Amino acid sequence: MSRLETRLKVFGAAVELIAEQGYSATTVEAIAERAGVAKGTVFYNFGSKEGLFAALLEHSIAKLADALAESAGQGGSGLESLDAVVLGQLRFFAEHGPFARVLLAEMWRTAWQDAVAQLRAKALGVYADVLRRAAANGEIRADLDVETAATAVFGMVLTVSIERRAIYPERPLEETHATLVELLHGRVR
Repeated sequence: MSRLETRLKVFGAAVELIAEQGYSATTVEAIAERAGVAKGTVFYNFGSKEGLFAALLEHSIAKLADALAESAGQGGSGLESLDAVVLGQLRFFAEHGPFARVLLAEMWRTAWQDAVAQLRAKALGVYADVLRRAAANGEIRADLDVETAATAVFGMVLTVSIERRAIYPERPLEETHATLVELLHGRVR
């Protein structure tokens, strides 16, 4: 197994366990066991539990930002791009549900401020860029605070993604997306 494959297995085990029981209750031993690797392999690759979590956040946020940026490119107008980014985020969290729970529950601690900054710059930055473009095109209010709006939209979609997975897993993703888009369009215009 390559080093990258090992890291990805450890990331998968770590995000599942942290989503299930929280960061504090999750041990390196449990992560190693779930990943099917030796405890020393985790320490060799990440140095510590904190190093592992920081690397997990960096890796996962980069994947999320890439997915959002790819989605943004699928829309024509600013609002179409916003709709595409919302759908991209819903799809990402449908596929990576444990990471959504980790983001909501664990990431906002002061110890992870670098990860929060990365999330703001990369993932929320996609939303802010799309909203700026929509404002410049006259599709939404020109006076909209796009930074706050980007955070609000991201948080709304994150929360709805977790609820959909936990309570309404049979609800079609497209139905959830349509509701979110209707709410957004009504507020940003």
